[in-house]
Amino acid sequence: MPEGSKFVGISIQDTQLREQDINVLTLYRGAKSIPNPRPERILEAKDKLLCFGKLDSMRGMVPAKTRRRRQPHIADLPSHPLEGTEQGDS
Repeated sequence: MPEGSKFVGISIQDTQLREQDINVLTLYRGAKSIPNPRPERILEAKDKLLCFGKLDSMRGMVPAKTRRRRQPHIADLPSHPLEGTEQGDS
């Protein structure tokens, strides 16, 4: 949770995540792990949330500029056909 996030300083309950079908499973605060945090827990900057829910809803939580796009790994095709296969085999 970056500084200035709209969630900093409010409770998990007030984030309205539940209404978006997002469940907070674990709150990570520094070296501390808080499983099943209470809805009344106030969120702080640098908190990390492990959530379960709809992917589209969760994507909306992360600012676009901080999202990393995964590049697909594309393998080159072999320059020659596989050994042991003959043209016309079926």
